[in-house]
Amino acid sequence: MKIVICGSMTFVKKMAEIGNNLKKINHEIILPKFTEEYIKIGNLDEIHFESVKNKINHNLIKDYFNEINNADGVLIVNEDKNEIENYIGGNSFLEMGFAHILNKKIFLLNQIPEISFKDEIEAMQPIILDGELDKIN
Repeated sequence: MKIVICGSMTFVKKMAEIGNNLKKINHEIILPKFTEEYIKIGNLDEIHFESVKNKINHNLIKDYFNEINNADGVLIVNEDKNEIENYIGGNSFLEMGFAHILNKKIFLLNQIPEISFKDEIEAMQPIILDGELDKIN
């Protein structure tokens, strides 16, 4: 299965780790552009600055729409962030929306967070993995 991995750049190391684990079980993986660079940067404030700049300069939102369009599904890496358990931010929510409209599978690494748009996430009927990557099929 071809899977686009999505999530906050705060989780960039986790996304790369998950990508490597999924490759080992014969999935084709698309990671966000600049993943390796962000891992090398390490500092979250600098990653955020670079991420915003790259989204604008490299048209990354449209680029990821195209990646999702050519994939079987998306995997949202939703870890704890900003005192929110299983955080899903604006970009990941947008990417889930793209996948939903394109009739792609939507996988959440963890449970749906308690956030203002929880109902919309539930309506997209994501497959919740509870951290178990072997549930992806």
